[in-house]
Amino acid sequence: MSDKDDPATDDWRQRFRAAEAELGHIILGQQRVIRLLLLSVLARGHVLLAGDVGTGKTTLLRAMARALGGPFARIEGTVDLLPSDLIYDAHLDDQGRPLIEPGPVLSRGEDLAVFFFNEINRARPQVHALLLRLMAEQSLTAFRREHRFPHLQVFADRNQIERDETFELPAAARDRFMLEIEVGLPQTREDRIALAFDTRFHDTDSLISHVTEGSLPYRGLNGLAREVQDRVHASEALQRYVFDLCDALRDPGAAGLSIEGADAERLVRGGVSPRGMQSLVRVARAAAWIEGRDMVLPQDVRAVFQPVMAHRTFLNPAYEPRRELLVPALISAAFDAIPVPAQ
Repeated sequence: MSDKDDPATDDWRQRFRAAEAELGHIILGQQRVIRLLLLSVLARGHVLLAGDVGTGKTTLLRAMARALGGPFARIEGTVDLLPSDLIYDAHLDDQGRPLIEPGPVLSRGEDLAVFFFNEINRARPQVHALLLRLMAEQSLTAFRREHRFPHLQVFADRNQIERDETFELPAAARDRFMLEIEVGLPQTREDRIALAFDTRFHDTDSLISHVTEGSLPYRGLNGLAREVQDRVHASEALQRYVFDLCDALRDPGAAGLSIEGADAERLVRGGVSPRGMQSLVRVARAAAWIEGRDMVLPQDVRAVFQPVMAHRTFLNPAYEPRRELLVPALISAAFDAIPVPAQ
């Protein structure tokens, strides 16, 4: 079945596809990243970005904020950043008197649509705790009143190169991110050469201006997300498939998985939570909807499984240094072992 006969829903779908094409023209070689970010917008989930510096993460998020048409704010993670620095901006006015004004989170008002926390693992755990509340409750208390952010989506990236003066996110904080998306270098030689020599990619402000502002009106996304989750269905066979995949990830030994160079019985210390399964279902439904379907298929689940589940899989300390190899191998082994239901 399809919902293409619903004009309002079809208009939203066309808007997402047009935004995907526009973003693809300005962020070369990142088609999968762009699709996953759009799915996170549609599923109303927060995103943790991973990858080397200079791969276009900030440019992509600024372009996404322009497509949403909503206010955008960012903060840089540093070892001396305090929780209050997210909320307040303390400085001296022109007469030298102390002045406290709204900080990055509050300065854009309650319509804040995108908040980008750059190098989140440079900030201390106390800062993570405040961000966790903001992500979970979409609210915080400041200036003697409660501030609510109904349209807020948080994006953060981790410094993966340096280890000095960094603080790894606790499991509870990482689980609040619906997806962790790897942003790598463009794969093709042509894209890398274009990024280096084509001058239109050198002026970020000009580049972002080519994105249609407000093409995905942020005030309508919460209602659209509820509609998508209500209208896109999953069969009982698909539900069992999702459960079995997640169960195998939690206990690979019991599932009979074989991972080269690892003892499946001892590999995983902590696995997928109920919130993680819920996130997987939400993103898979969004993936089905954007393709014009009202039913989730196994390929929808498999396409988003790693970015939703990899960061929620915690390995025993002996295996953690090889995480980048072992977690993809674990997911691949689960895909091989769990039968795909007939469509």
